[in-house]
Amino acid sequence: MKADEKASVMASFKRGEIDLLVATTVIEVGVDVPNAGLMVIEHAERMGLAQLHQLRGRVGRGQRDSTCLLLYAAPLSDAAKRRLAIIRENSDGFLIAQEDLRLRGPGELLGARQSGQTILRFADLEADQDLLEVARQSADELLKHHPGTVERHLARWLPRGLERTRA
Repeated sequence: MKADEKASVMASFKRGEIDLLVATTVIEVGVDVPNAGLMVIEHAERMGLAQLHQLRGRVGRGQRDSTCLLLYAAPLSDAAKRRLAIIRENSDGFLIAQEDLRLRGPGELLGARQSGQTILRFADLEADQDLLEVARQSADELLKHHPGTVERHLARWLPRGLERTRA
């Protein structure tokens, strides 16, 4: 559908003129239809925790009870089983994000990958949270008082990522 056609259909759905809406995951973004009471997500095993949580949040915004059904195809991988169990058992977005971090890893801080092993060699983003503020303050001090040392350190440890640190 073209953008204006999509907007018209969504407006009709929101007004209750359309009872059933079949959509792709584009429905995730910016949809607020308080009277929506049922969502069926096909191939939920292919989606990440954040996306499933966002989609599920499109129903149950009004006074009515709501249901979100997650359909999946067997056989499920172990990772898919874990993701579906987490989303089934939790509604707290913060807890879901923590579990997602635990399952997928933090990805690349300065790269394009969204999941995988961290480049951090000595720290754990979750276990060492109390150190993050101290590290940020130390980094600010180094940048302010020793910019040359920072440049040399970045060139040594992040030679291909150096230009990304300037953002």
